[in-house]
Amino acid sequence: MKLLLASHNKNKLVELKYLLGEFNMEIVSSADFNLSEPVEDGDTFEANALIKAKQSAEQTGLLSLSDDSGFAVEAIGGQPGVYSARWAVDGNYSVAFERIQKLLAEANTPTRAAKFVSVLCLYNPTDKSHKFFRGEVLGEVVFPPRGNNGFAYDTVFIPLGHNKTFAEMSFEEKNSMSHRNLALAKLKEYFNSEFPFAGEGVAP
Repeated sequence: MKLLLASHNKNKLVELKYLLGEFNMEIVSSADFNLSEPVEDGDTFEANALIKAKQSAEQTGLLSLSDDSGFAVEAIGGQPGVYSARWAVDGNYSVAFERIQKLLAEANTPTRAAKFVSVLCLYNPTDKSHKFFRGEVLGEVVFPPRGNNGFAYDTVFIPLGHNKTFAEMSFEEKNSMSHRNLALAKLKEYFNSEFPFAGEGVAP
């Protein structure tokens, strides 16, 4: 059986393929089909995840899995949230970090609670059904950025019960507790209990 990962983000694909390693599936991605990137204009993680999974599934005929994820800081109203990637203008996350620091200063609060959110969407093109799986990791935002591993907001996030940012952890350590790992654990339970999909769609 083939599972298409509906993503063009190389870092995200590496993590997803690693976390899906135990599944008995052939894993392919949007890049294998030269699919265009959809416009993610939803106002929730679920809406954007569905947009990506649905487009990829409909264009390839394959069971598709997408991930929409983001970083949310409590003291600034859960921002940047679904706009996490957009805050990093042209992929420059230092711009996003400066914006977060400015908003925290304006909020004038010592609260630094933050979380990473991942929402997976599994879409079946055969019956046009979909299902969501959500994972969240609680922690705090820290400045200045720390660590050289990971990507995006990993350098400014320390999960609860730890003293290292995600970017200071090894690849394996981070992914053992990440938001995507938690979401994929729910997907795994779903696969093990009830997997209603049949067929492999078209080959690349």
